[in-house]
Amino acid sequence: MPNFKIVLSYDGTDFVGWQRQASGTSIQGLVEDALRPIGEHDVAVAGAGRTDAGVHALGQVATFSLKRTIAGDALARALNSSLPLDVRVLSVEEAPAEFHARFGAHTKTYRYRLWNSDVMSPFERRYAWHVFGALDVAAMAAAARMLEGCHDFAAFQASRSVISKTEREVYASRISLTGAAEDLQGQPSRLIVYEVSGNGFLRHMVRTIVGTLVEVGRGRQRPEWVADVIGSRDRARAGPTAPAAGLFLVRVEYGRALAADS
Repeated sequence: MPNFKIVLSYDGTDFVGWQRQASGTSIQGLVEDALRPIGEHDVAVAGAGRTDAGVHALGQVATFSLKRTIAGDALARALNSSLPLDVRVLSVEEAPAEFHARFGAHTKTYRYRLWNSDVMSPFERRYAWHVFGALDVAAMAAAARMLEGCHDFAAFQASRSVISKTEREVYASRISLTGAAEDLQGQPSRLIVYEVSGNGFLRHMVRTIVGTLVEVGRGRQRPEWVADVIGSRDRARAGPTAPAAGLFLVRVEYGRALAADS
């Protein structure tokens, strides 16, 4: 049975997340349903990241096996003809039998977008967190860099998470101001972007990091406070969980053999 690797992009606003749920529409469920008539059998699809409800993806990776041989470009066309327009397959390639989208990944990169202005643009509301009041971007950037390296990120996981191993390595954690913009009334607005790469992420980890960085940006905490939060391993010490709408899974990277479009 040939093993396939696909790269997908999706607007997660109207879905319950990547993983198939008892109720609601999931990305995994849509892809598996689209593959069933193509493969003429039930197909189990494994994703690189289990994005939550409302979270988007620019480069989600998934893998599955089919009982028939089919060219990658033909498979991509067949999937896109069945999937809704807010889910697109960007590429398909045959992968080694041992390739697994989740367990083979060595780097994942996420991006979070914050719209910093008095009024939220209606064109950004599905893809950014509207944060009122001026933010100290330099302080946020300093705090973000403190997250780089190997740490126990228990303080940044979902409140009721039962994961026991919470150590992760963050390769890069950076805040950037993309430049001034104007809202519909000509009032100044700012798009602030947080991007983080690492070997893995706990549930709600990136969103909790963003909520913590916003506390620093608002002047409620100093950048050095982030180190105290990490050391505490206590979710109650960190900032709030940022809304799902601003979060994107940007890319997933693998070994050399599959690095070209990962």
